[in-house]
Amino acid sequence: MIRFEMLTMAWSALVSNKVRTLLSMLGIIIGVSTVISVIGIGVGAKKQIEEQYKNLSVTSILVFPARGTVTSRLAIDDLPHVLTNAQFVEDGTASISGNITISVGKESEGASLIGVTSNFFDLSNLDIAYGELLTKEQNSSRAKVVILGYTLAETLFGTPEMAVGEMVSIGSRKFDIIGILAENGSSSFGISYDDSLYTPFSTAEKSVLGDKAQIRIVFLGRDVETLAFAEEEITALLREKHKIREGKEDDFRVRDPGSMVASAKESTNTMSFLLTAVATIVLIVSGIGIMNVMFVTVAERTKEIGVLKAIGAKQKDILEQFLLESVILSLIGGMIGIILGQITIPLLKEYGAEYSLSAVFLGFVFSVLVGVFFGFYPALKASKLDPVDALRSE
Repeated sequence: MIRFEMLTMAWSALVSNKVRTLLSMLGIIIGVSTVISVIGIGVGAKKQIEEQYKNLSVTSILVFPARGTVTSRLAIDDLPHVLTNAQFVEDGTASISGNITISVGKESEGASLIGVTSNFFDLSNLDIAYGELLTKEQNSSRAKVVILGYTLAETLFGTPEMAVGEMVSIGSRKFDIIGILAENGSSSFGISYDDSLYTPFSTAEKSVLGDKAQIRIVFLGRDVETLAFAEEEITALLREKHKIREGKEDDFRVRDPGSMVASAKESTNTMSFLLTAVATIVLIVSGIGIMNVMFVTVAERTKEIGVLKAIGAKQKDILEQFLLESVILSLIGGMIGIILGQITIPLLKEYGAEYSLSAVFLGFVFSVLVGVFFGFYPALKASKLDPVDALRSE
């Protein structure tokens, strides 16, 4: 049989039973669109995790004040104490943060103020776009200078590079703008680097935020292999300095971003796997539906099969004919599912969903496999019908 004729016959057979064809495709449509949506959410979640932690080294160890009823004594002088006495800690930086209102002329804007030590930018992988970074001398002298995040500078001055050399007011105090950070596009622990401004730690602590501001210390371990030893050292040294007796609760929290990232990714992968499993079950059920439809189709067209064999159609022609119908059914359902899945992604943006070409490819492959796998047996059964018996059927 000519391939074009087979395609035409397959299409005519599907169009002649529109409702049954649509119902058969429905499972494929839902399954494929679900696969695309699930993978999109998974990709988006992983991207968010990577963005959140991209400014931290794999050997970073974070130290925060303890939560709850314990009063934390974590302070800036804990940083040199650990660096001096720890064997497996290479470097470290400290920062404090708080929300403030800044003004330029008559314009005011809310922002996050981050007081930092001079090496904060290097250890946080933050680059300067215009101007210069903070120095140790400025920290020692409590200099009233700030560095603006790129987006904040753009909001206040229109053109970020024009902000260098200007002044901003924080309360009644005026600060010189000495630099603008390069656009980063990420945030860490709820603070956006692009929407923040940075001042020396001593200035922020003594002149703006006060000593009750939230402090965070980041230590850098020597290497990944000794990271666990570095954590133990930091914990022991801080307990010693804070005079915490054995059996008493720590007034600080130590976190390893690497394990936090791994844990977050593992949770995301588990969620994606479960949702993908549900989508796969939907596809299998829809495949069974296609198989049932094809069995019904074969039963209804038994006489047609007998006629085709009587005029010279071979067994493989009949097999290809009915298999083609099954594949067309699943392909159309798959394409509609892909379109629906792509439309769904923007609606799931609040859950972090992202477009993924691999999801589209996977959805397409799934739909083809379902059509071939579940359509093969009915097609094989049709091809093996005896022409005489088929012609006699009513």
